[in-house]
Amino acid sequence: MRRVTTQGRMSDARSDELRGLLEERRREIIGELHHKMRDVRDENAAAPDQGVRDEAEISEAEIQDDIEFAVLQMKAETLQKIADALHRLERGTFGYCEECGTEIAERRLRALPFAARCTACEQARETAIERRHHQDARRGAVSLFPDMAA
Repeated sequence: MRRVTTQGRMSDARSDELRGLLEERRREIIGELHHKMRDVRDENAAAPDQGVRDEAEISEAEIQDDIEFAVLQMKAETLQKIADALHRLERGTFGYCEECGTEIAERRLRALPFAARCTACEQARETAIERRHHQDARRGAVSLFPDMAA
């Protein structure tokens, strides 16, 4: 249901401003990733000095590693979204919803400069995803206990 109705190209000043926001966010994330990589190298270099750890300490460290990995993964996904937004900016489709083609509100773009959908389409997408998860969960619950199904 993708309908592009871009009513004219964005002004050069607006385009430059949005490009600046996207590139600034990209630099921030890359800086955070570099900082985290240095921290990991430093931690690994200090690891032999930690001595013997009990199961609780090991478990806590593994949980912390999982959280840090999830954060790094989210940052990598955000970098990809920024790259996609910069590509849309070059094509002249940035700032317009990929679903319905309407202009994305400036407030939304300031908050999420890489937004690809207007608020209404994003909410509809999230609702559809949530509905699918609930349906899958119900189907999975039924299949786990086939003898209990009526």
